[in-house]
Amino acid sequence: MAHFPDTRGFTGTLRPLRIEGDILDLEIEGEIPPQLNGTFHRVHPDAQFPPMFANDQFFNGDGMVSLFHFHDGIVDFRQRYAQTDKWKLERAAGHALFGAYRNPLTDDPSVAGQIRGTANTNVMVHGGSLYAMKEDSPCLIMDPLSLETIGYTRFGGKLRSQTFCAHPKIDPATGNMCAFAYATKGLLTRDMAYIEIGPEGDLVKEIAFENPYYCMMHDFGVTEDYAVFHVVPIVSLWERLEAGLPHFGFDRTLPVYLGVLPRNGTADDIRWFKAPETVFASHVMNAFNEGTKIHFDTPVAMGNCFPFFPDVHGEPFDPIAARPYLTRWTVDMTSNSDTFESVVPLTDMIGEFPRIDDRFATRRHHHGWMLVMDPDMPFEGPSGRASGFIMNRLGHIDFSTGQQTSWWAGPQTILQEPCFVPRTPDAAEGDGYIIAVADNLVTNYSDLIVLDARKIAEGPIARAKLPIRLRSGLHGNWANATSLAA
Repeated sequence: MAHFPDTRGFTGTLRPLRIEGDILDLEIEGEIPPQLNGTFHRVHPDAQFPPMFANDQFFNGDGMVSLFHFHDGIVDFRQRYAQTDKWKLERAAGHALFGAYRNPLTDDPSVAGQIRGTANTNVMVHGGSLYAMKEDSPCLIMDPLSLETIGYTRFGGKLRSQTFCAHPKIDPATGNMCAFAYATKGLLTRDMAYIEIGPEGDLVKEIAFENPYYCMMHDFGVTEDYAVFHVVPIVSLWERLEAGLPHFGFDRTLPVYLGVLPRNGTADDIRWFKAPETVFASHVMNAFNEGTKIHFDTPVAMGNCFPFFPDVHGEPFDPIAARPYLTRWTVDMTSNSDTFESVVPLTDMIGEFPRIDDRFATRRHHHGWMLVMDPDMPFEGPSGRASGFIMNRLGHIDFSTGQQTSWWAGPQTILQEPCFVPRTPDAAEGDGYIIAVADNLVTNYSDLIVLDARKIAEGPIARAKLPIRLRSGLHGNWANATSLAA
């Protein structure tokens, strides 16, 4: 008999959902733009069985992939588990076999040496396949429409890395998926690799190198000429795992680095630039280079943003220092200095989960969107959220003019990561739509909202209404009908 623990990660807004199913022709409020022809895939962690440990991390749940299929002004919904090796083994046993988040020392002996990945962090269509990704394991392949699981891939056995990132980027010039991997030779190792996958899904390159220290390498940046890695001290050691502590912890005594690797170079060409102070940064809006000068846009907080990965030295969590602000880091590959050339704040909005018009990835972007926390607005939902953040606004920045606009979702609602969809394939940058899941924490329903990307202050032009509330998701992406046909 299933019984989930009465802890923060499994109750309230984070209670497990565990629903697989289909809904044809969701109820629509407003009108879905007829130009929207394709799919929006997103994923959330959702444990199929109660965990082995009551204090397990939210991020340790099995990947549940949601599909919103747009066609003819209609939106269909489908949801399936990503059937990882872990999911299959536990399904056969009828209960959890894998232990704490990224801690194989806590697993049932029957699954020793098995892939622990959950494919619960990001999903993206490339080469006609759906990539379901978690950065501690190989990439899982699924069918983008049926959501049938095909299995893990090593790209024809050519990829040497044991892991694959959760935040690949598509180079619009080449069509290559630009990715990376860390702990490529085993858990807690400093080994990394830069990877490119061709438009047909073949391995194009894999450049191995070493990180200054082991840490969570969740995201990165890609420019036309460089791959850019920010190293932030969310760190771990075997001693932490042996002691049963959370896998990661924040260590303010370690420096922050920005590693820059020429995409057509070798590991010998990488340079590591040291930040002026130790800060927290996770997701990346975009990166671009002007010659040898590299610009890297990321939300930066002065303190640890992750209360569930506490400070390794016991420092208390500071929710004010944890507030991130979009910031531009700039370094120059021709500089004789190994320090940042500049650190420039780009907005006064407290924001995370930044996105751009992905057709302009690797190049200078003029529009960006992100989730925004506005602590001055009323909130009627439950308190005690695991992240401490209430993302109640959607923000837009026009970098050409400096204009900032936003839309407040209301006192009962929080927003999940936005995604930009161009109005037409050749539309100008930023001309299109923003789609995002909006969660009403009082009525317990979710809507997929559609907004005009340059007029978000006007609010949604359409809502596809679900009869359930989706669990908090991590990331997702749009694929137009043409890429699905591939």
